[in-house]
Amino acid sequence: MDKTDCGSLFMPKRKGYVRLRDIPPGLTALLNQGETETATLTEQAAMDFAVLLGTLDGWSGNAAGLAREAARQIFSGHGLVKRMELAGRMVGRYGAFDDGRALQQLISHPSDTVRGFACFAIALHPELGFADKFVAMRPLAADRHFGVREWAWLALRPAVVAAPFEAMDLLQEWVSEPDANLRRFAVEITRPRGVWAKHIAPLQAVPWHGLPLLEPCRRDESRYVQDSVANWLNDAAKSQPEWVRNVCRDWFRNDPGNSACCYIVKRAQRNLR
Repeated sequence: MDKTDCGSLFMPKRKGYVRLRDIPPGLTALLNQGETETATLTEQAAMDFAVLLGTLDGWSGNAAGLAREAARQIFSGHGLVKRMELAGRMVGRYGAFDDGRALQQLISHPSDTVRGFACFAIALHPELGFADKFVAMRPLAADRHFGVREWAWLALRPAVVAAPFEAMDLLQEWVSEPDANLRRFAVEITRPRGVWAKHIAPLQAVPWHGLPLLEPCRRDESRYVQDSVANWLNDAAKSQPEWVRNVCRDWFRNDPGNSACCYIVKRAQRNLR
């Protein structure tokens, strides 16, 4: 694979398209060839994953076998999350599950969509243990592209649903990371009612177990992290509203002059009377 640079050269410097009919055919062709990055989710939904999976010439995995199977797969019959999962499983079977170099090439590919495939390859990897999957996902959780960061937590979400308390123990160190993207990942992936993802029933019932992740972020300077913390509490408020009120009251009393904390407290209670 000769497209291993995922630096700013490939970051779109343009306004993204929000309607499928407005996307120029030339842009779709560039996206399908892995030569530029998406600027919106709509642009990714317009892509032909079979074409993109056929562009990995020089990949250390079985690129020819991958291209043949991708050409037979009817991606358009599925929603976007399922399409990403199918592609991730494919790249895994044709190399990323067995060849560390093949996986690394996907992680560093200039196409954000290919890096999204890598997220699912890591999450579905049959040989990686629970903690090892989080380690492998770190560069993607910290990716410069917003879409890759979303695929990173969505791909690992089923593992967190299956073992939420183990995941929160593991992610405790992440909320102290200097990279705001990693802090946000730790909060977002454990949300009781995550977007596009299965709910975490234990955290809906006993959300206070999430405080070790939330407390260190209540004064976070990053709005990206603040929104995730507020949304976590807003999720919890649907099943434990009084607990959320108490948490917000205590945080505000302890940090009445902190703008980040005030923002979180207000946003967390937006659906509470």
